[in-house]
Amino acid sequence: MSDIVAKKKLRDRLQLGIYKIINPFVRFLIKIGFTPNKVTLTGLVLNIGVAVIFILGAEKGNRGDFQYVGWAGALILFAGLFDMLDGQVARLGNMSSTFGAMFDSVLDRYSEMVMFLGICYYLIAHHYFLSSLFAFIALIGSMMVSYTRARAEGLGIECKGGFMQRPERVVLIGVSALLCGIISGIIGDDYKKTIPGIDFPIFETITIFTFPIFVMAIMTNITAYGRLMDSKKALDLKDAMKNKTAILVLAGLLSFSLLQVNELKANPVLIENMLLEDGAAEKDPPLNLPVPNEPNQLFYLQRDPNTNTIVYSLNIEDGQLNESNPIKCSWILYPEGGKRKELNYIQRTFAYGLKASKLKDGNYKLSFVAYKKRDLFLIKDKATNQFKVYLYLNGRLSVLNRAFIKIEPGGSFWSPDVRYIQMYGTDSTTGEAIVERIQIATK
Repeated sequence: MSDIVAKKKLRDRLQLGIYKIINPFVRFLIKIGFTPNKVTLTGLVLNIGVAVIFILGAEKGNRGDFQYVGWAGALILFAGLFDMLDGQVARLGNMSSTFGAMFDSVLDRYSEMVMFLGICYYLIAHHYFLSSLFAFIALIGSMMVSYTRARAEGLGIECKGGFMQRPERVVLIGVSALLCGIISGIIGDDYKKTIPGIDFPIFETITIFTFPIFVMAIMTNITAYGRLMDSKKALDLKDAMKNKTAILVLAGLLSFSLLQVNELKANPVLIENMLLEDGAAEKDPPLNLPVPNEPNQLFYLQRDPNTNTIVYSLNIEDGQLNESNPIKCSWILYPEGGKRKELNYIQRTFAYGLKASKLKDGNYKLSFVAYKKRDLFLIKDKATNQFKVYLYLNGRLSVLNRAFIKIEPGGSFWSPDVRYIQMYGTDSTTGEAIVERIQIATK
């Protein structure tokens, strides 16, 4: 798990470094009126150009003439740049939209299929039959990598793992094609390396281009299969969450699971809202819980068996709010010296995570993944120009500050005796402290 997190952080750092380089060009595109959809469409047009170059190489070039392959590789890399530009134009230009995300995804698929159309046409025309077969298999794998993620996310689970995602595929094909064109001018178009007793060459100039396609054909399908198996585990777990017993078993396995929220999800009939009179807090919550103060903190959640705290904060990347995932959830493990730790996939998906939907006014509607009966809203305060989380407590619009979970002694490891969830906020008009309690009844 730590290796996966480290790789993700490395990839994020590289991405941020690239964004710093291309941001001036992005701002120029915004200034001249380029929208994210126009950038995406430009990428498709450039990939059509890639296919045209390959087809021209098939029709007008000789079998050993790889200059067309080289030029196509250069254009693949240039077109791939627009895959990064469209999202950044949307973020910096504040032009993100749900349809724009779908438009980008659909045109990316068209771009990739058109590119492979040109590659297969070129290889078949020059009688590289085996290589053309692997190119077609690579196309299948590429589509399935994207499809398994899209289908999994459509079913409500995250599915982003594996090698050979679209950026890697673009770079591998583009670089290998470009190198094939360049190196053919150095070693010659007809260079071949043979071994006595073997009827075919083990290496020739075109191998610089076709061997990476062979690797891609294998790795894309392995990635698609891996995503399918990961999705199976997550979907099986999600199905199990519909059953109360399965929820409690999962809660026992999670060292930091939000047990009482799962009880809410499993026993909606038993939920009773208990409002505290005059907004006064009960004496039950301990007074010695730590108070976190993290950068961009919105609110936090605690419970009495330990002092471990979940902090919900704004997800700021490169100085901008991540519009597709505006809230970041993380642990502060106070018994371990205040160690910070990201929530794992199960915790984000079934217990602590927040789902965010962007509204037309640029604000967000939020809901806990395990308890959707209470709507929250991430809204930018016009007076302070800062985002805050709002909800109704005791019928009054309030800013959420923290939540506390009460668990009575005497429950079992598998079925804790959850008593209530208590929400603490501040009246958005008067500044008065408000508390509302959700009482949990157990059978």
